[in-house]
Amino acid sequence: MSRTRTLGQLGIALVVGVLAVGALLAAVRARADDTAARLLDVLQREHAETTTDDSGNGEALDEADLSDLPAPVRRYLERVLPDESRRVQSVRLRQTGAFRLGDADSPWKSMTATQHYTVDPPGFVWDARIDLAPFLPIRVVDAFVGGSGSLEAKLLSVVTVADAPRSPELDEGELARYLSEMVWFPTAFLPGHGVRWEPRNDRSARATLAHRGSTTTVVFHFDENDEVARVTADRWRDTGDGEYERCPWTGQFSDYREVNGVRVPAAAEVAWNLPWVDLPYWRATIDDVEYDPLPTATRRSNTPPGPNPE
Repeated sequence: MSRTRTLGQLGIALVVGVLAVGALLAAVRARADDTAARLLDVLQREHAETTTDDSGNGEALDEADLSDLPAPVRRYLERVLPDESRRVQSVRLRQTGAFRLGDADSPWKSMTATQHYTVDPPGFVWDARIDLAPFLPIRVVDAFVGGSGSLEAKLLSVVTVADAPRSPELDEGELARYLSEMVWFPTAFLPGHGVRWEPRNDRSARATLAHRGSTTTVVFHFDENDEVARVTADRWRDTGDGEYERCPWTGQFSDYREVNGVRVPAAAEVAWNLPWVDLPYWRATIDDVEYDPLPTATRRSNTPPGPNPE
């Protein structure tokens, strides 16, 4: 009888212990989740404080907005924006794809992510889950908020495995990412949002964006459809020892589709162009895009439709 009671007590103790550990892990994970929530809160508060009624929010596209732009940029915006397009101020998109941690021989790991952007001020928060192995996810939060870049990665949302120190190189690198990804909200390329364009040739133009002490330049390459097919830049790359070096970097965009009246790429891939090898490290499809305000007066599906008939 006492043995039965002892086993019963042991079972109860084990259950209580498991529940306690589970509660502790949940609390730790909740605190870890605060990183993305905190950054997003700061981003949205700054956006609310900066955006005013005369900031261009909701204004319809005017022909004069395009007149002084380089020819390939003008053709691109005429291609991807509807005639009655309004300036988007904030964006949320969802991605599904893969991420590579390590060198060119490292395997790709499945990834899902949600990303928030604001146009005024420029900023983003990328909140991703990368599955290193079954039941072993890593949480990555990459951001440019308040003029500062940040990168944090946590195993199981608990154990910190990467936390990039703040630096001018990190700030500039995150601003370069933001500028390159404006293809998903192209009204931000219009005059009035800080992008300075310089012509290169009939199929490319150089864009420069400055914000709070950081300045970055990205070259946009346009294809025969007048859509952005590729972006290139010399970005700061972490060498792994706490130092940074300039390295050629390329982003590829494809499978353009119409979302709320705007043509955006539904697929993308980015890579470091090292002297000895090209190192792709992120590739994804865009599953959903939400704009505020809507670029067109009539709401359409946020989900990119099937393949283009073109």
